[in-house]
Amino acid sequence: MPRSANETTSAGHKLGQLIGDWFEEYFVFPLLIQVRSHLDLFLDNRFIDRPVRGEKIVWEDGEGNSVDYDFVLELNGQSDRLGIPVAFVECAWRRGARHSKDKARDDSGKLLPMRGSYPTARFLGMIVAGDFTEPARELVSSRGIDLFYVPKDKVVQAFRESGLTVDYSDDAPEAEKAHLAATFERDFTRTKHTEVAQKLINLLANPLSTLT
Repeated sequence: MPRSANETTSAGHKLGQLIGDWFEEYFVFPLLIQVRSHLDLFLDNRFIDRPVRGEKIVWEDGEGNSVDYDFVLELNGQSDRLGIPVAFVECAWRRGARHSKDKARDDSGKLLPMRGSYPTARFLGMIVAGDFTEPARELVSSRGIDLFYVPKDKVVQAFRESGLTVDYSDDAPEAEKAHLAATFERDFTRTKHTEVAQKLINLLANPLSTLT
């Protein structure tokens, strides 16, 4: 039976979500763990249970708006006690250049209010992998947000060296994208998660040096 438009259209999105989740948990999270250890801070994130908060990492800005973040580094934070925020970090994967400037605007817009709301927040950063255009990167920099950018070709190469295909042409038929997504989901085991992350780290040399 032919796939519906919704089913086929969602294949590319699903593949992107799988890669994005992997990037956050297996690349960004371990990287920030090193920063946490180096600076003796508490790292709040969605991969830990923390009784003092709900499921999301939410902080209020100076106007009382509640905003959730991917990672927050805190001074004197504990699992049962919020600390003093010193860094807010957002991360993302972008397969294509389309809407990358919108993402730059949205995430930097989330981060900017924290500088005025919490004078201790000395670091506001974005860790982005994929096709993130130069105008998008310039927008982030113009707002005083630190950007750690992982080029798409490095990510694609890391997966390719592990026998996995993650990219496709923009005009690829939906059936091809659906097949690619299904094959990727089947073959992207937990062992592969770690393997690809290490290959990406090797390709980037020493990513920690850009964050400390």
